[in-house]
Amino acid sequence: MSNPGDADDTPLRSVQQMAEYLSVGCKPAEAFRIGTEHEKFGFRHHDLTAPPYLPADGQPGSIRDVLAGMAKFGGDPILDGENAIGLKEGAASVSLEPAGQLELSGGPVETLHETRQEIEVHFDQVRAACEGLDVGFAPLGFHPIATRAAMPWMPKGRYAIMRRYMPLVGSMGLDMMTRTCTVQVNLDFASEADMRRKLRVALLLQPLATALFANSPFTEGKPNGFMSYRAHVWTDTDNQRSGIPQVMFEDGFGFERYAGWLIENVPMYFAYRDSRYIDVAGESFTAFMAGRVPALAGVTATMGDFADHVTTAFTDVRLKRFLEMRGADAGSPEMMLAQSALWVGLLYDDAALSAAEALLKGAGWQDAVTARAAVPRQGLAAPWRGGTLRDIAGDVVAIARDGMRARHRLNAAGEDERSFLEPLQAIVAGGPTQAEHWLAQYHGPWNGDVRRIFQEAAI
Repeated sequence: MSNPGDADDTPLRSVQQMAEYLSVGCKPAEAFRIGTEHEKFGFRHHDLTAPPYLPADGQPGSIRDVLAGMAKFGGDPILDGENAIGLKEGAASVSLEPAGQLELSGGPVETLHETRQEIEVHFDQVRAACEGLDVGFAPLGFHPIATRAAMPWMPKGRYAIMRRYMPLVGSMGLDMMTRTCTVQVNLDFASEADMRRKLRVALLLQPLATALFANSPFTEGKPNGFMSYRAHVWTDTDNQRSGIPQVMFEDGFGFERYAGWLIENVPMYFAYRDSRYIDVAGESFTAFMAGRVPALAGVTATMGDFADHVTTAFTDVRLKRFLEMRGADAGSPEMMLAQSALWVGLLYDDAALSAAEALLKGAGWQDAVTARAAVPRQGLAAPWRGGTLRDIAGDVVAIARDGMRARHRLNAAGEDERSFLEPLQAIVAGGPTQAEHWLAQYHGPWNGDVRRIFQEAAI
């Protein structure tokens, strides 16, 4: 969500204005950057419960304590009312997901070598902030042991609105909010045409990414029959604003068509005025612009409102002033880097992008949604155009590797970025995904004790 204090109060009159807002993201290739975001579950070491925002019941450790510890490394507090709900440092920020999942929204960097350094520094700071608090963090796609009722809620106005509204539009929206974690990479585009090419390749391959990064095979202490239960949760969260919209594959799709889809098809959550969130969940943004939302009578829709509304679409690839790849479960640091590497390799070299388009020639929206429906349970065995996702996985990783070679971004040791793809190369060569690894541990050395995952997955 945009920072309310920085909201643009320019009156909103036309879809063209919104398209122009999105088009500001266009930039020359030499200005392309990489932004990686990742989440992880907090847990208290002594009983593995999720730490609350404030200390409670005499138990040590809380999310607010963790934020206070991280503030010692710098950054300005992000407040919701009087509550600290994050830290802002330059272009990067630390924020809280609804149940206290800790998220780093990394700053824009030029290379994956910098992404690795950013992740390492962040994890060092988190570990230091947790010292003496009985708190740790583990990046997993779905909480492996907690019930929905056992998860805490953070004091954020936006989340209170979503908490009320989610059960009205899907059966698993509250699970999405409280029991999932993801990793995503945000990438740039040069023009509307470049955006369209990258968006469609990314949408078609998002089910493959879900399979490769699957890391949520447990629910409430037992195997759940899925490779990515997080991806399954998204199938019934709020389908008006999530998934793979057909409009993105239609002729003539671009910034204006997308803006029109957003305001006509994606219901509002809120408007932010006078330092408070006004609950208008379910109302039409188009009706808001026309002055037909009773709770917003006399309130003029602004560009800031549209900027906020953009953040309430949860498509598998989200178009903002950049593209967000949203199909992957959170996972190990190596897999977080591999997720960014996969998409950078595919999308930031024109020859690699063309090779990906050739590999996907003839594929369309129906192929994407068919694979998306099957991949949460089947993983790499999910159907893909007469075969399976595994059939194309090796070629896709090889194309990404070629893209990395062509980028030729070297670290101090003279190494390029191809090494970040090694975890994926191991999987396409027949190695286990993270979900498969954890299931083998469950049926083997853990003797059916899922709780062991916290120690092994902790950062």
